[in-house]
Order: sequence, then C-alpha cells, then structure tokens
Amino acid sequence: MSEITIWHNPKCSKSSEAMEILKSGGYETSVVKYLVDSPTEMQIREVLKMLGVSARELMRTKEELYTELNLADELDEDKLILAMVKHPKLIERPVIIKGDRAIIGRPSEKIIKFLDEL
Repeated sequence: MSEITIWHNPKCSKSSEAMEILKSGGYETSVVKYLVDSPTEMQIREVLKMLGVSARELMRTKEELYTELNLADELDEDKLILAMVKHPKLIERPVIIKGDRAIIGRPSEKIIKFLDEL
C-alpha cells in the first residue's frame, strides 16, 4: 500500500481530526506541515489537477488575508496559485493525497469515504 500524504496544520481541529482518522486506520502517512514547508507552485498545480477544482476552491476565502489581498476580485488562476505559494495560510486544509487522487478533508466524512475507495 502506498503512502498517504496530508497537508496538515496542527493548530486546526479539522486537520487534527483527519490525522486521527488516518492514524486509527493504520495508514502510513507522510505529514507536510504546509505552513512551515510551503507547497511549490508545481505541487499546488498538481493537487488542483487531482482535486479537479479551480484555485479558488482550494482557498480559504473567509481568511482575513484573502480579503486583505483583494483576491475575491482576482480572476487569474495563476495569480491565485501564486498567492497560495506566497501565503500558504490561504490553502484550505487538510488536503489528503494518495497516488494520483486527492481530497480536501472537510467534512471528515469525506476522508472516510476517500479511504474506503482506495
């Protein structure tokens, strides 16, 4: 069984809940503390492709920084992606990656369903 990667923020309850689900399921997990070890532009693009969503759908649109940077009016996908590279706090969490598939683990039921389909 190949490893599962999680983009994790230890201060986030949903992210910690995801870690518990993975741990209790006995999954081999690679933890990326993305606020410390920020994903590259290429990694974000790869995850967006796996998720099948736009850059905005991976963003925390209620984050104060999102408003401060006037990202609600930004239509350029590249600029949204670069904003996440520069400010990883804008990335929705947790992101769970397995092989060529990924999900945003909110609500936690999505994680359980994702793992059941592996």
